[in-house]
Amino acid sequence: MSKPRSIYLVDYACYKPPVTCRVPFATFMEHSRLNLSDAPKSVDFQMRILERSGLGEETCLPPAIHYIPPQPTMAAARDEAELVIFSAIDSLLKKTGIKPKDIDILIVNCSLFSPTPSLSAMVINKYKMRSNIKSFNLSGMGCSAGLISIDLARDLLQVHPNSYALVVSTEIITPNYYQGNNRAMLLPNCLFRMGGAAILLSNRRREKTRAKYRLVHVVRTHKGADDKAYKCVFEEEDAEGKVGISLQKDLMVIAGESLKSNITTIGPLVLPASEQLLFLFMLIGRKIINPKWKPYIPNFKQAFEHFCIHAGGRAVIDELQKNLQLSAEHVEASRMTLHRFGNTSSSSLWYELSYIEAKGRMKKGDRIWQIAFGSGFKCNSAVWKCNRTIKTPTEGPWFDCIDRYPVHIPEIVKM
Repeated sequence: MSKPRSIYLVDYACYKPPVTCRVPFATFMEHSRLNLSDAPKSVDFQMRILERSGLGEETCLPPAIHYIPPQPTMAAARDEAELVIFSAIDSLLKKTGIKPKDIDILIVNCSLFSPTPSLSAMVINKYKMRSNIKSFNLSGMGCSAGLISIDLARDLLQVHPNSYALVVSTEIITPNYYQGNNRAMLLPNCLFRMGGAAILLSNRRREKTRAKYRLVHVVRTHKGADDKAYKCVFEEEDAEGKVGISLQKDLMVIAGESLKSNITTIGPLVLPASEQLLFLFMLIGRKIINPKWKPYIPNFKQAFEHFCIHAGGRAVIDELQKNLQLSAEHVEASRMTLHRFGNTSSSSLWYELSYIEAKGRMKKGDRIWQIAFGSGFKCNSAVWKCNRTIKTPTEGPWFDCIDRYPVHIPEIVKM
């Protein structure tokens, strides 16, 4: 059996929305009052969520959502997709010097907007890519789809030597902005914002010297066999026939269970022997001696220098910080990404990695753990190793604001 090929992350780029798309709290609430004038309780509910969300005043929504009422047309959705995806790819191609025809594999993931022709076909058409390119379009896989795309790219690069793989992760907001009164469906309106990222992977040996990271592990956990897990993030119609994404109250419990399963798999791959022995001892003890023993939480700080936790919301970050016993600095990138950009779905992990780089904290040999959750219900992890000390970027999503961060985020922002 041949030795697995090393997979390198050559570089990546995150889309930065224009200031014209910003949605300060006052604007968001004014639009909510006008759009839901006959449902003041729903407006109050959104205000309470926004006050506790952890989002800041500079997050962005696409132009179609700025209209009163919103105009979520197919044309507007395509415009948003082109703006976000093409901007990220253009930036990546400029940074790497790679030409579109050099790309052998293309993977685009967008959970809720799946037009025909596909978004991957849209990219091929725009950049006039080769006719023999291997293209894939992933939809319906939620906020953890970015790491699924990385896993798919890894598998393809194992069997296609001397290749480049372009991964694009985004979520198109325009057609999915809920306009009803169901509280469980109003939550995403308060949290999800514009964003996207383009990532260039390669198995070419010559890329080893300039690549930023090397992919070490990808671990995927799927809890879809359980009915509650399957339905905790669910697209459906409300009582008035309006389509939205429903987030159930037991979402965090299910996320915690899926994380435990993921940890059980990834732990032996990354933890030092001492931590593995402690974890194994406690696991056996709970099964044989006393099931009421408190589960041992391995010290993952011994395995990783940096943590990129999906910025799905303040509750998600709080829960993982508690469960993994992380410090405030370990979750700083996640909290600041949520504050500056909101929940950008599958691309949030790359804004977080960009934050760590912008702070000048990424050194050669550092290990990074990316953790994402998504509908289904899924918990996916990727482990990277820094290939070289990363210089502070002179461009990128944080370039003009990194000196202001970290900022204090109060428990409640009174409006």
